[in-house]
Amino acid sequence: MKRQTLLHGLIYGLTGGALIVILKLIEFRFLVVEHSFEIYGALIALLFAALGIWLGLKLTRKEVVVKEVRVPTAPEPFAVNEEQLRQLGITKRELEILELIAQGLSNREIAGKLFVSENTVKTHSSRLFDKLSAKRRTQAVQIGKEIGLLP
Repeated sequence: MKRQTLLHGLIYGLTGGALIVILKLIEFRFLVVEHSFEIYGALIALLFAALGIWLGLKLTRKEVVVKEVRVPTAPEPFAVNEEQLRQLGITKRELEILELIAQGLSNREIAGKLFVSENTVKTHSSRLFDKLSAKRRTQAVQIGKEIGLLP
């Protein structure tokens, strides 16, 4: 008797489970039929979104171009052309004044910086211009750079 009750219970359970599965499928089919437009719209939107993302990544991908770049070496420190200094007979003070002229300082500023009178600066500048064959301050600076007295 126990076996029969157990068998009936098992059959009843399986039948109930099968009926529930059938009802769920019917409900699912009813849901799909009733809302098919929304489901198809969502699937198409998902497809186009995936396609758009893929195309966007493909088209906007930046190509990496590796170029060899030469790193400039540090320039050698400037050295005054001592031979030109000797040939022209330019003193250290005259060279110092030429460097300050190249920095754009006036005679008064140079005098203040070197602790000499403005007349002394004018005298040194005049001798320097004669030695460089220059008529103006800018010409003296240009000649000084050309012959290696200024950087």
